[in-house]
Amino acid sequence: MSTSPQSWANRAARSAIFAALAVFAVVAGLFAGPAATANAADDSCADVAVVFARGTFEGPGVGATGQSFVDALTARLPGQSVSVYGVNYPASLDFGRAVDGIADATNKIQQIAAECPDTKIVLGGYSQGAAVAGYSTSATVPAGFVLPAGLSGPMPASVASHVSAVALFGTPDNWVLNVADRSAPPIVIGDQYVGKTLQLCAVGDPICYPGGLDRSAHSSYKSNGMTVQAADFVAARLGAAAPAAPVVQAAAQVG
Repeated sequence: MSTSPQSWANRAARSAIFAALAVFAVVAGLFAGPAATANAADDSCADVAVVFARGTFEGPGVGATGQSFVDALTARLPGQSVSVYGVNYPASLDFGRAVDGIADATNKIQQIAAECPDTKIVLGGYSQGAAVAGYSTSATVPAGFVLPAGLSGPMPASVASHVSAVALFGTPDNWVLNVADRSAPPIVIGDQYVGKTLQLCAVGDPICYPGGLDRSAHSSYKSNGMTVQAADFVAARLGAAAPAAPVVQAAAQVG
């Protein structure tokens, strides 16, 4: 029986997605950096608090992309204390459990806002973690979606003013979300966060780039300059001085 070009293309794209995740699991295990730690004392409020969700199969902490971003951002904030929190969730192929990360991220953000009102919060995520972070900004609950235990609804509107910037790397597009979990709603950045959100997608990344089939692109964020680009964006949102020279990127910005 013959196979249509469209059917073949769909299977090839689906294969590329899962292959990218599998390859990334190996890459992450080899190159993931240590979990980031707070620069500020545990009993004080930091000037800046980074809440970052790691990607699929990365170990607890912020993951390799998150660490690269934190390092670049910290270098742009001399004299400021930076605390770092790795969102606590499985980051496994059970994508339905990403909701654990949404609950943890939103609870942590609200805790910081309440206990340290002068702290500037930076929310970030990579791959599945970018979905977690993106969903965390949602202003509404999708129609027909039943909130699981641990979530009572979107973060209060008053919390948005405490979040200075959002940086997302390799955010899964809707087609990928549906392959991973048919019940997953689209990722819609909340209105109060859109203007301070940067979404970056490497050219050819099958998780976020239309028609992308380059498996290596999905694991390139930690070294392709995009964490530096995001750090520049976030530092500017935090009021830091602009870098001496712009970083030229050979990749795409989305969203």
